[in-house]
Amino acid sequence: MTNPFPGMNPYLEDRALWNDFHSSVVVYIRNALQPHLRPRYVARVEERVYLEFAEREIVPDVALFRRRRPDSEGGGGVAVLERECDAPIVLQVEEVPHTETFVQIFDRQDNMRLVTVIEVLSPFNKEAHSDGRALYLRKQREILRSEVNLVEIDLLRGGEHTLAVPHKLLQANAPNGWHYLVSVNCWFERSMYYLYPRTVRERLPVIPIPLLPDDKPAKLDVQAVVEQCYVDGAYADTIDYRRDPPPPAFSEADAQWMDALLREKGLR
Repeated sequence: MTNPFPGMNPYLEDRALWNDFHSSVVVYIRNALQPHLRPRYVARVEERVYLEFAEREIVPDVALFRRRRPDSEGGGGVAVLERECDAPIVLQVEEVPHTETFVQIFDRQDNMRLVTVIEVLSPFNKEAHSDGRALYLRKQREILRSEVNLVEIDLLRGGEHTLAVPHKLLQANAPNGWHYLVSVNCWFERSMYYLYPRTVRERLPVIPIPLLPDDKPAKLDVQAVVEQCYVDGAYADTIDYRRDPPPPAFSEADAQWMDALLREKGLR
């Protein structure tokens, strides 16, 4: 079954599906671009890993502090050190590694010089005050200070604005709003942002992927990539279209439009 939506499928924003979908999108972007880049350029999937503290256990009970003591008969034993203190809440945290993939384009004629970075944002990139967002913004700043093009694809409605384009400037020039956003920024005209705002009712764009100034940009059909990911991921077998898509909630008008669309396709 093909994607029932004309553009991005908001049900794919579910955390239970997102990691698989995100990984597929990145690989399929690489695959779609490769024939248009060769022989001078080559696209590679790269990854970054960072740690987040995850809450693992909360124990609202008396804590027992134990030490091993020698046994008079030669054996070992455990003594409980009693504490005349109020009962604490015991919170166990653990560092959980997160891996994110992205696409980099290199110039084979110039000793594999990095030319373009293509990022597909993840929920951790848009989570306020998170290590994932801080790391992403740091890398974003490094790219913007270098001779490397930056393409950012945000297929998530939730979270903080994270794309390099200033949010106030974006709001002023896209007064009708958007659900999804693609931004293209070239190093040789750094002050210019080529933006593609889309709502859930619209097809995702065909965008230019900038290379070096003396070469024409490659073309990437973002919608075609999402469509292929949807089919190959067999998401139609697991998505329950009778329920609402994950938050944030759509406007009443958009919710009614989606309901009519899914009913027309026999999914509700």
